[in-house]
Amino acid sequence: MQGDTDKNRRRRRTSGLLFRGADVDELHDLVSQRFAPHRMVVRGGQNMDGRFRCLHAGELGLYELGYGAEVDVVPGELPEFYNIHIPLSGGGSIITDGVTQPSPLCLVGPGQRVAMRWDGKCVNHVLNIPRAVVDRSLALRLGDAPLAPLRFASVLDPRAGPVASWLRLEREFAAFAGSELAELSPQGLRNWERLLVETLLDAQPHPLSDKVVGRGATALPPAVRRATTYCAEHAHEVIGVSELALAARVSIRSLREGFRTHLRTTPMRYLCLVRLDLARRDLQAIAAGNATGSVLEVQLRWCFPHSSRFAKCYREVYGELPSETLRGGAEGPPDSRKRRRTRR
Repeated sequence: MQGDTDKNRRRRRTSGLLFRGADVDELHDLVSQRFAPHRMVVRGGQNMDGRFRCLHAGELGLYELGYGAEVDVVPGELPEFYNIHIPLSGGGSIITDGVTQPSPLCLVGPGQRVAMRWDGKCVNHVLNIPRAVVDRSLALRLGDAPLAPLRFASVLDPRAGPVASWLRLEREFAAFAGSELAELSPQGLRNWERLLVETLLDAQPHPLSDKVVGRGATALPPAVRRATTYCAEHAHEVIGVSELALAARVSIRSLREGFRTHLRTTPMRYLCLVRLDLARRDLQAIAAGNATGSVLEVQLRWCFPHSSRFAKCYREVYGELPSETLRGGAEGPPDSRKRRRTRR
């Protein structure tokens, strides 16, 4: 019986193991695939003894990462996700938007520039939350989808009671995600993911704290909430007001009245704004060199069949044409030719 228990413990320790060893190139490539393109420098010619584990890969991603050597890691500007580094051992430093943070326990988000240095003993939990997930939670609380990414305070202060509780929640999630029960309960994992995001909005300061803290999804009536969720999850599909009413489980007239009363817009205008936001993210990713494609491909992906109408609506919301957004990051990603001890 003891042998079986030890075997299960060993299985959980190695489950999700993506890398263990000294190959700088391999670890760099794996981290780039899971997070974002970046430059990594092993300092002082040290031999690396790195490890990279995936603790959970769902709507959110949770990883354990240690380099086993002193390294500089420079992703540059983050794409459309929030990245939270939670040191488990060792130490390091983080610079966000040119400011050295007083603690490596940091949260950075879309559009922010970040550079990190970790010592050889540092092991972090790294939590990745897509911007779309945070936006969805904000929309349910505020009644509208935000047009710009939420900017959290960079440092998580464990002396603050709500933050300390959230950090305990993250550790408990890491333990649960590696359990046999998690394998049997995918719905339980999804509930954990939602809990982490909702409580982060309440615990970590941000410009909308006064408006969202303590407010749940009850800010919208159930029918409107079902319709907005359907918009977020099916924006890539051809949808009419009848499909939205069916998803909301109300009549078309009731749906229109609900949107007018609570969101001050129509159901189809709301869907258009959701699609425009998704199209903008894709165009920005292409401009930054993190994706490939054209304005036409993005336009059709998000169900805008007419180029002139798409350009007109896009300009009304963002003050520029889609083609201008696409040209905005023409410099592209950093050079990626250097290998071995210095990786780009």
